[in-house]
Amino acid sequence: MVNFSKGATIYLADNASDDDSIDFVSNNFPNVKIIKNKVNGGFAQGYNDALKNLSEDIFVLLNSDVEVSEDWLKPVLAEFNNNPEVVAAQPKILDLKNPSYFEYAGAAGGFIDKYGYP
Repeated sequence: MVNFSKGATIYLADNASDDDSIDFVSNNFPNVKIIKNKVNGGFAQGYNDALKNLSEDIFVLLNSDVEVSEDWLKPVLAEFNNNPEVVAAQPKILDLKNPSYFEYAGAAGGFIDKYGYP
């Protein structure tokens, strides 16, 4: 992701892990900024705790099992920058084993409503 996300500040939100993952990222990806949550409050709280002290205009939340492609961020940012009414976006996720198929990952068929709910 680091090589394909030029111009983005990349944060890793660590949800109070107790393994060596933070050391691994620090040693292998020194440009990634690490946010260490004090407690593992679960999925949603982990994101909320990590984001509450950041001041970026746009956030992209990616789980650790996502593979991005080169220049993936450009069309997303262009849509936000060219259309001020856009406040949320959801990508079409392709199945890793069969990239000609979409992977909905439990997200109601891959669609979100005007309030950002799947």
